[in-house]
Amino acid sequence: MKGRLTVTSPIEQVPKRLFIAGQWAEAASGATMPVEDPATGQVLCHVADAGPDDGRRAEEAAVAAQGEWARTAPRARSEILRRAYEIIIARTDELALLMTSEMGKSLAEARAEVAYAAEFFRWFSEEAVRIEGAYGTLPDGRNRMLLSRRPVGPCLLITPWNFPLAMGTRKIGPAIAAGCTMVLKPAPQTPLSSLALADILREAGLPDGVLNVVTTSRAGEVVEPLLRGGRIRKLSFTGSTQVGRTLLAQCADTVVRPSMELGGNAPFIVFDDADLDVAVDGAMVAKMRNMGEACTAANRFFVHSSVAGEFAARLADRMGSLVVGPGTEPGVDVGPLIDRAGRAKVAELVADAVERGAKVLVGGEIPDGPGCFYPPTVLTGVDPGSRLMSTEIFGPVAAVLTFDDEDEVVRAANDTEWGLVGYVFTRDLSRGLRVGERLEVGMVGLNTGLVSNPAAPFGGVKQSGLGREGGRVGIEEFLEYKYLAVPV
Repeated sequence: MKGRLTVTSPIEQVPKRLFIAGQWAEAASGATMPVEDPATGQVLCHVADAGPDDGRRAEEAAVAAQGEWARTAPRARSEILRRAYEIIIARTDELALLMTSEMGKSLAEARAEVAYAAEFFRWFSEEAVRIEGAYGTLPDGRNRMLLSRRPVGPCLLITPWNFPLAMGTRKIGPAIAAGCTMVLKPAPQTPLSSLALADILREAGLPDGVLNVVTTSRAGEVVEPLLRGGRIRKLSFTGSTQVGRTLLAQCADTVVRPSMELGGNAPFIVFDDADLDVAVDGAMVAKMRNMGEACTAANRFFVHSSVAGEFAARLADRMGSLVVGPGTEPGVDVGPLIDRAGRAKVAELVADAVERGAKVLVGGEIPDGPGCFYPPTVLTGVDPGSRLMSTEIFGPVAAVLTFDDEDEVVRAANDTEWGLVGYVFTRDLSRGLRVGERLEVGMVGLNTGLVSNPAAPFGGVKQSGLGREGGRVGIEEFLEYKYLAVPV
């Protein structure tokens, strides 16, 4: 298309093979899988498609490297992460173009993700040298307690397609800082960002076997033997709640330590005293970041009945003004959804809401032409029984409902199996704190539509997951306590 940037160069530069024990290798079977551009449906390239034998080779490499890596000086681990951070920042444009090519988001959003991803490496480079223990006297007075923190051991990291670079660094960063080795399995839709990241860490001096990357279209065949085999000691997974439940069951056999960031059904609450300019700005971020393909995306908009009409009209005007198209084209705000199945799900949810009486203010129709595009959509008069109220939409659709009472909206917001994030907009600080504390979520955005930050603990409650990523507690998931009793 006219004005579209070339995607050939960064794709050609990325290794297309598995990364095991510091070497690039073909899959044992020789199999490959295609990587498609969701903006066109065309195949960008093929990468190695691993099977169970390749997964075991990656596991063996991680196990073999664990002892020496755990003994590596914290400062050395810190410096590797710092060098990788600097390389990522220096290569922002090529990494952004690579990400846009395989995932679809606009180049502006991709550049923002590169900066976000790099920051996890900088943050955990600083945490690597702050792993502390303790010394104390036990109550009997005759014994001393010596506590140290030790790496949990070889880890299996499974990342999603929606933030292909940042979800890798958010898991790899603390693992490296803690002294753990890893097998990384990226999503089959977006393997290139992970392969590029592995190459960057190799360049930054990460020893062979510490990070191993296995790209595969057969996740179950590769992952299950690793979780049941007894040598992987930790699983870090980001993905759907349904898959998370399956992985938890597989972890049980050998008591693999899990941390999981799963689905979301975020409420976005606008009270009658809210600053509507701030609320609409926040809604644009909370809904349209990554085309709505984010676990933190606002899913259910609860707006006080006295301001609902104005809020919805303003939001529809802003959403309708966004430019939809291939993410590599200049001026594009909204790229394609990840694939046709994802778009079909969004279209079905909108159709169900309309059949139940919802009104479409903007969007709501699949456009003609190639690619997996869906327009930014605002619905009002949404029936609470509509499927999109109990399903993670994962698309650019804002469903607006009204409320009149604080207790009423809190009950509605909490009426879900998920509990990742919620958003509250009000000028009343007391109300904001009160409602924020009552929401059954792990994170709350108070008068903001963005909660993600490498310095903050990211994670949810209920069926939105276990554990936290990022912040000072992010490294805790990769460490265990060792207690020595010393009589004196």
